[in-house]
Amino acid sequence: MADPRAIRVLIADDERPARTKLRRFLEEAPGIDAIYEAWDGDTALLVLRDAEPDIAFLDIQMPGRSGLDVLASLPAERLPHVVFVTAYDEHAVRAFEIGAVDYLLKPFDRERFGRALHRAREAATGKGAAQDLHRLLTLLRESGVETEAPAERLLVDDGDRRTLIPVARVDRLEAERNYVRIHAGGASHRVRGTLGEYESRLDPRRFARVGRGTIVNLDRVSHLEPAGHGDYLMILADGSRVRLSRRYASQVESRLGA
Repeated sequence: MADPRAIRVLIADDERPARTKLRRFLEEAPGIDAIYEAWDGDTALLVLRDAEPDIAFLDIQMPGRSGLDVLASLPAERLPHVVFVTAYDEHAVRAFEIGAVDYLLKPFDRERFGRALHRAREAATGKGAAQDLHRLLTLLRESGVETEAPAERLLVDDGDRRTLIPVARVDRLEAERNYVRIHAGGASHRVRGTLGEYESRLDPRRFARVGRGTIVNLDRVSHLEPAGHGDYLMILADGSRVRLSRRYASQVESRLGA
């Protein structure tokens, strides 16, 4: 019987044969909506921020950032359900200490992959014991994994000059194809880049995704108004109104102290 909810999966591994094998197994599995690939930690982090997959098959050792570095760079509510992929037994043990759904020890076969996917799917769809993602993030930080300090200012190009914008003045950021629109202090600035790239530089305690294409400064939220179907309108201090998607509502409300 097909699973009632299709899931999105990230494969992050610097070894092409491993990615090819995982993709082949996933393509044979029912209920997979989308498969993303990353060949290093930096790319994996961008995919996790932009595509928000439900499950990540994550190699622990990758160029750029390790699998642990990638997870430690995400806010708790944005963590996927993780299956670590590793060639080392000690890393497999560490995976369970950190709080992963499961692990795959290379070389693995179709049967072992199937069990890991089943466990991850149950966690992602809420059928089984869902992983405590806040606990996972806490354990990552306690393990000594360090993340870059969040930016205090954003540098944007305005014609023939460059402007520094204190992040405290930023109201919201919106995706516009290959650009990002930054709204701050009553002005807006269109800069080249992705929302995920900017999100990686902002303090996750102060900035939150409220939709696939919008990040809001939580310090600038005045109040919420029901908008039907589980959505809300966020009224910001500058009077702008931003829709809070039902998908993000519970996480954003908890961070606002609601």
